[in-house]
Amino acid sequence: MEKEKAILVGCQLPTDPDDRFTYSMEELASLTKTAQAEVILATTQKRTRFHPATYIGKGKLEELAALVKETEPDVVIFNNELTPSQIRNLSNELEARVIDRTQLILDIFAQRAKSREGKLQVELAQLKYALPRLVGQGEGLSRLGGGIGTRGPGETKLETDRRHIRSRIDEITGQLAVIVEHRKRYRERRKQNSTFQISLVGYTNAGKSTLFNRLTMADTFEENLLFATLDPTTRKMQLPCGYTVLLTDTVGFIQDLPTALIAAFRSTLEEVNEADFILHVVDSSDANYAGHEKTVKNLLREMEAEQIPALTLYNKKDRTEPSFIPSPHGEHVRVSAFHQEDLQMLRNRIEAEMKKLMNPYHIKVPAEEGRLLTLLRTETILETMTFCEDTHLYICVGYVFTNSPLNGQIKKYTARKGEEKFDV
Repeated sequence: MEKEKAILVGCQLPTDPDDRFTYSMEELASLTKTAQAEVILATTQKRTRFHPATYIGKGKLEELAALVKETEPDVVIFNNELTPSQIRNLSNELEARVIDRTQLILDIFAQRAKSREGKLQVELAQLKYALPRLVGQGEGLSRLGGGIGTRGPGETKLETDRRHIRSRIDEITGQLAVIVEHRKRYRERRKQNSTFQISLVGYTNAGKSTLFNRLTMADTFEENLLFATLDPTTRKMQLPCGYTVLLTDTVGFIQDLPTALIAAFRSTLEEVNEADFILHVVDSSDANYAGHEKTVKNLLREMEAEQIPALTLYNKKDRTEPSFIPSPHGEHVRVSAFHQEDLQMLRNRIEAEMKKLMNPYHIKVPAEEGRLLTLLRTETILETMTFCEDTHLYICVGYVFTNSPLNGQIKKYTARKGEEKFDV
């Protein structure tokens, strides 16, 4: 399939530092590549504020119109969210398909969504984005016929009137409410089963899915593209001690994520809020790793998830820049998803971090309590189990969670302070 040709347009305000703006334009190019288009050129302008009618100034617009005539791109992509009137005016001036960063991200999400929930979330975000722009785009809607910013579950809905769109929004919201309720029940069941839940979070393309696949032996889609993973996936992961935890791979974060998408994917990101532990994956080979780390931490704060215990993983250590300096705040380790020894070290570290959240136990269990001994192996971190032939008791030392249903039985076989004899 022949790739679409795209021109990128950015406008830098005084509040945007040079390095952040440059990175934002580079990220827009990466997003365009992910949307399966080719960037033929990029143009930028510095202004004190966005032009209310055309985003960029009159002179720059004339220059852009000449470039469009000369290169005949399929689409012109603007780096910020455009108002309905800006889209209409730019479309008329440039006589080309005009989309903004939000539409581009929505298009990528439309391509990536595989599950029913993911597709509904994308359609909801597309409809909410389209609703105020129906008048703004006017007749241009009838000309849309495929390409970046137009495809996906919600594309045909753009031509319907407001009443139909609102009706569809209500319908999708109801369907998503049912899915959210199911997800909530699954999470409650996992909590009742005292399953320890770990969420992988991080900036898009930090390597979360690659780590997830190596740690759980899963086959989640992984590629060097932004938003390669859209639907959250949960798999079992066994720690060196034999204890099984649940690991969830989540959708990647991004700076300036459209508000429509944050709202639409709130239920997906709720997996993070329900986690007992967070692994924050940072691509240490990216020149803007510090900005990525800050973006994710800010979003976690907005989601009220910053109080959850976390460990920062600086991934891709084999490709790290010489100037890389880990953040002085919080615990961190440096890993490569392709080094088996790093993965083993990470499993050991997760186990060590879990112990900090658990209570130690030291008990003597009768040999006939086979079921309890099995549960100690699978539902606690059992460090040692020694059989004493004289007493026919197993001496078990390990760690257990406060809310574990095994606490009653563990207490039964724990010696009272100052007593040598155990209550058996």
